[in-house]
Amino acid sequence: MAIDGDSTTRWSSNYIDASWLQVELATAGPIDHVKITWPNAAAKKYTLQTSLNGTDWTEAKVVTSATGPGRVDELQLGVANAKFIRMQGATRWSTYGYSISEFEIYAKPQPVRPESLALVPQPVASASTADGTFRLLPSSRIVASGDAVAAATYFAQKARKSTGFALPVVSGTASVNDVAFTVAPGQSEDKPESYTLQADARGVKIAANTSAGALNGVQTLRQLFPQWIESGTTVNTPWTVEGVVISDYPRYEHRGVGIDVARSFYTVDEMKEHIDNAAQFKMNVLHIHLTDDQGWRIAMDQPAAADNPAGIKYTDLTDISGKTAMTTNPSQSEPGHTGFYTKADYKEIVKYAGDNGMMIIPEIDMPGHSTAALHAIPQLNTGKSAPKPKAGNLTPDAQGTGDVGVSSFDVDSPVTYEFTKQVLAQIAAMTPGPFIHIGGDESYSTTTADYNTMIGAFTKQVTDVNKRVIGWNEYGSATLPPNSVIQLWTGGGQGESDKIIKNNAKLILSPASKTYIPQKQDNSEKFGGTWACGGPCTLQAHYDWDPAKYLPGIGDDRILGVETVQWGEWIRGMDQTESYQYPRTLATAEVGWSPQANKNYTDFTKRAAALGGRMALEKLNFFKTPGVNWTAATPAPAVKPAIVDPAALPSQSPADLKVPTAGLNSGAYLTLSNLPANTWLLLAVHGDGTNGQPAVSSQWALSNAAGNAPLTVPPGLVAGNHVVTVQQATGDVAGFAGINVLADVVVPTTAPATSAPAATAPATTTPAAETTPATTESSAAPTTEQAGTTPATDGTTSSAAASGKATAASSSTGASTSDLAQTGATSPLMIGGAVLALIVGLLALATSRRRFGQH
Repeated sequence: MAIDGDSTTRWSSNYIDASWLQVELATAGPIDHVKITWPNAAAKKYTLQTSLNGTDWTEAKVVTSATGPGRVDELQLGVANAKFIRMQGATRWSTYGYSISEFEIYAKPQPVRPESLALVPQPVASASTADGTFRLLPSSRIVASGDAVAAATYFAQKARKSTGFALPVVSGTASVNDVAFTVAPGQSEDKPESYTLQADARGVKIAANTSAGALNGVQTLRQLFPQWIESGTTVNTPWTVEGVVISDYPRYEHRGVGIDVARSFYTVDEMKEHIDNAAQFKMNVLHIHLTDDQGWRIAMDQPAAADNPAGIKYTDLTDISGKTAMTTNPSQSEPGHTGFYTKADYKEIVKYAGDNGMMIIPEIDMPGHSTAALHAIPQLNTGKSAPKPKAGNLTPDAQGTGDVGVSSFDVDSPVTYEFTKQVLAQIAAMTPGPFIHIGGDESYSTTTADYNTMIGAFTKQVTDVNKRVIGWNEYGSATLPPNSVIQLWTGGGQGESDKIIKNNAKLILSPASKTYIPQKQDNSEKFGGTWACGGPCTLQAHYDWDPAKYLPGIGDDRILGVETVQWGEWIRGMDQTESYQYPRTLATAEVGWSPQANKNYTDFTKRAAALGGRMALEKLNFFKTPGVNWTAATPAPAVKPAIVDPAALPSQSPADLKVPTAGLNSGAYLTLSNLPANTWLLLAVHGDGTNGQPAVSSQWALSNAAGNAPLTVPPGLVAGNHVVTVQQATGDVAGFAGINVLADVVVPTTAPATSAPAATAPATTTPAAETTPATTESSAAPTTEQAGTTPATDGTTSSAAASGKATAASSSTGASTSDLAQTGATSPLMIGGAVLALIVGLLALATSRRRFGQH
């Protein structure tokens, strides 16, 4: 019922617009607000009415919704006194009636939730701190050893592209501005995949009990950095993380993404893109539906004659049914794509998934959904197989339709079991994960007895190759081996619970109305189904449910996890798949990871919205759910404004850029301050044009919310005084200042080095196969940055830095600005003719020795 606190039960009306549901309160009193959960048949328009006697009704609110089933309406009423409340229907969303799974009535406002960090999935526990801001600099290192190296390398490879920094992965002790990884027992909560993350002015520390936990920490760290960390090209912006501490672990161990490559094929590169998309949200399983009626997508080797008494030509599976796909669906955007994976392709996908923290679960569907096998292999077409070949043919025609339940293997034929044993053995041999999925759904052409017999045989074949078996919930009617897993997609209630309890099985939840991707998420979508929700299956429908309450008597102790599933009846290619998959996969990610008590749809949409620009930078083609204020990622302007002539500058800068008075080395990295926030700015350094150096070197930089933007002093500038100008895209000057570039001094070598300083040089663990991107300065070059806690980074002058030990540093909250040059708004300029006098306060050129700026 709608008032029993159980979202798996519901009140449903007749197919009449004027249907109503009325609730009587225990005592009369105020009604502040109500929450109505519409699971799969909703009202488009209705009225909330209240009454003291159940006879005389007062209109409290008229509601019209543009969102279909799967939504939760939270409505403010502010009624002073009532004993009864009624939902009076006016217009149904579809031809069905109304369904309400929860009608919650509140006398008082609910507590205001604190603002959450913009992370998806939401961590178990997190808090902002006042311990300063972490700054990733060109001199930063990624410090790790042992089992932590994989996660450290993963982060470095991601961050190098966008930052342009070298970010060497080294062993040793972390210093300020380093990112440190530790993997060892007792480092985080005693939960699978747990991690802790701490970021402040002293550095970033990710600690975990396992390498999987450390990788989860990386995915969180990516979202803590500015969204531009996901850029495939270098972006000049401050790379900062505000002070935060996080302790986190998943609710469920299985957080899956299923993809149907049988009805329409996806290339290896598309699969890698799919993995990239899902892994960043801590999804850790890729379930690949490799075979179905419409196609067979995995190559099989030809076994030895002794293992092939039926004489089956296994290579025909892909030679013939690798060339078939969906062809006739009036609602599809185009015919299904054909193709198949060689064993080398499959191995490449498995490895790529593993590198991204995801396990592959292959599915070979049987005994139904088997037309592709029957079409390719004549020996499988015997007495009880279906469909039958046409007269004169050895095999049935290829199936291009989306019809289901038309195919079956023959329960009585030994060839059936010879074939499935060989296929499952080869699949097991190339799959390092512990699971094989055998499908088992929609076998309408098979009698119950025959079905149970074949399921018993197939599941034993899986356990014989030392794998755990998974099947769709229909197969739970058979007797399953120990440690089996049931994946629920349809149905519910006690009958499904009984299958799980009878077999002592674990459960993966993929209810169609909560996880199925080919279902439309909005009426604006041209392709897709609506059968699962009686209309669009919205983002909220995918978010607002509790797996532990979906089946009676089946709690978290029996639930392996959740999985979103994409089927190929309508969807073609990864670009279209992404638009159906996202943002709904964000919802499933949070259902699978975050504690139920932490979940709130309104808060989720705010956090998801903040990922809009991030996904855009990744070229992830997500659907922009109406009502969600998605962020964007506006690139740098394509055209630079005319760079201002220093002679035309006003007498003082519009802003004090806080440029240090200390001399700067060529290639130094410094932060300009007091600029327009979150704005693309053109930074220019004006040289004198001598010695082949340009008169002007310019670069776009993106300021952050604090109005800071980084500047790299161009290499090769003549020693002396130069001018830095900052302009907005309109050409307006936002600020200017002077810098003093020091002479590069070549130190003479008295004797050649006989060996590398192994005692002080950090050991680099970056994979040899990777090419470190070019950077604006050496990772060992000194830089200039406001934070006074950065250690020396020049290996020739600081053995402490080389060995990874921090040198003396100031307060962890960073240096004060008292030691910075006041060369901005209060610094006069003296202009004579076309010659710009140098900004007052610049230090004289140091000619006797090289000097280093302060980070």
